Amino acid sequence: MPKAITILPKAARELRRQKADAGRILDKLEQFAKNPAAFANNVKALSGSTHARLRIRDYRVIFEETADEIIVIRIGPRGSVYD
Repeated sequence: MPKAITILPKAARELRRQKADAGRILDKLEQFAKNPAAFANNVKALSGSTHARLRIRDYRVIFEETADEIIVIRIGPRGSVYD
């Protein structure tokens, strides 16, 4: 059973800014929720935090994963998402 995806308001605003790639980012998030093992080499735990990042081309999705939910905290270009 796929995990539920919750996008926090700040991440939703950041996603709306990525008009050209928003569909691709959401599609990859849904694929990750269905089959996390397929994205094992694109997911990395962030040091000093309980968050992880999902790499989608030039974008990064910062999220926290629970047993039945993926909580998206930030979405953005790889250079500025960690600030």
